[in-house]
Amino acid sequence: MLDGATGRLSLLRRNRDFALLFWATAGSAVGTYLAALALSVHIFDNTGSGRWLAALLIADFLPIVVIGLTLGPLVDRLSRRRLMVVSDLVRAGTFAALPFVDRPAVIVALAGVNGIATGFFRPAVWAGLPNLVTDEEREQATSLLSTVEHLAWTIGPAAAGLLLAASGADMAYWVNCVTFLVSALLVARIPANALRSDEPITKGHWSDLREGIGLVLSSRHLVTVLVVWSTAAAATACVNVAEVVLAKDDLDAGNVGLGFLVSATGVGLVIGSFFAASALAALGMTRVYGGALSLMAVGFGLAAASPTIVVAALLAAIATIGNGAAIVCNQVLVQRGAPDAMRGRALSVLMSVYYAVLGVSMAGGGLLVDYWGARAAWGLAGCVYLLAALMAFALTRRIPEAAGSEGAGDGPAGLARIRSLMDEIEDTRRREQQRAKADLAVVATRDAEGRPAP
Repeated sequence: MLDGATGRLSLLRRNRDFALLFWATAGSAVGTYLAALALSVHIFDNTGSGRWLAALLIADFLPIVVIGLTLGPLVDRLSRRRLMVVSDLVRAGTFAALPFVDRPAVIVALAGVNGIATGFFRPAVWAGLPNLVTDEEREQATSLLSTVEHLAWTIGPAAAGLLLAASGADMAYWVNCVTFLVSALLVARIPANALRSDEPITKGHWSDLREGIGLVLSSRHLVTVLVVWSTAAAATACVNVAEVVLAKDDLDAGNVGLGFLVSATGVGLVIGSFFAASALAALGMTRVYGGALSLMAVGFGLAAASPTIVVAALLAAIATIGNGAAIVCNQVLVQRGAPDAMRGRALSVLMSVYYAVLGVSMAGGGLLVDYWGARAAWGLAGCVYLLAALMAFALTRRIPEAAGSEGAGDGPAGLARIRSLMDEIEDTRRREQQRAKADLAVVATRDAEGRPAP
């Protein structure tokens, strides 16, 4: 397993384009998570209102839902490099404007603009990633990119806390602006064609959107992610809503204890995502995906009964090792289950469903915490994760362990069906072009001869 980890790190040295995407994602992710805390502190200091904090959270994830359900095909139709660069520049501009804004409505509006840009950036990154590496390196690259995102999740809030303590939200915003500019410069150095292997073929925006949804519902790989991870989203919502109450009230650990608990989950995510590729190579998708969700169930379920914050943090770290591995499994399943020309919209649909379930479940989780307490919420989360694990074991047994296969539907047969459909679309387009040229030639001939056109 350590040999696989060493080989994974060597990708940064051997593959220039992947290294550029890696460091761009690292900077962008640090900026994203740094922004989350800075924005929350800024709007709470200005309003003292939980309702404005809720509005900020909605502005953060609602655009992802909307983009996935309405604009996902743009990730496949447009240049992925240009989409990422523009997204970074929009986010840089947003945070350059925030130091001059104090009205809560404007802060939330700018956070919404930032959310829209992020909603395009992340699917473009994950859709383009498989084209930068060989088939044998895909799982390792996926693991490494997930690891840096989770490491940023750990570093970003800590850096934001230091900046907020030293200079307030404005300095955090300026640093954030710089991270997005650096990310844009790095992405701009990747050749545009390196992020895409199949040329986009479109039948119109809404037809493309229907095809993306149809692909998600017809591919066993993508249905597995849709069902399993949407179920897990309900449990994740309960964990996120209840962690503050569990740490500060039930375990009487205060803000320091809460920070310790959150940091422990970040460490678990980094470990799980980093070693996921080695585990997949050794054990296969069924054991790793189902086992990762089982680890989440056991960890959070036992943490619900923790006597101290130290025990809770240790169990949460163990649980999030499973979380980090499961996230890598999701990305690998998408790579195997969607062709490059449709991968962006498939990712957008899956992300939008996940965040929609997460948002609704957070509302329910809040009620659960109010009526039954944080321990009950974490205990219920453990049960829901166990249900998701059972689904993962059952569904992944029905799909082939095609570690090196081209992702597009269900193995080679699914790939053949989708490519046949795309070839048919291309043939139809060419015939229509030829017919249009022939009609124009007839019209030109009749005009030259002075006869009326039919």
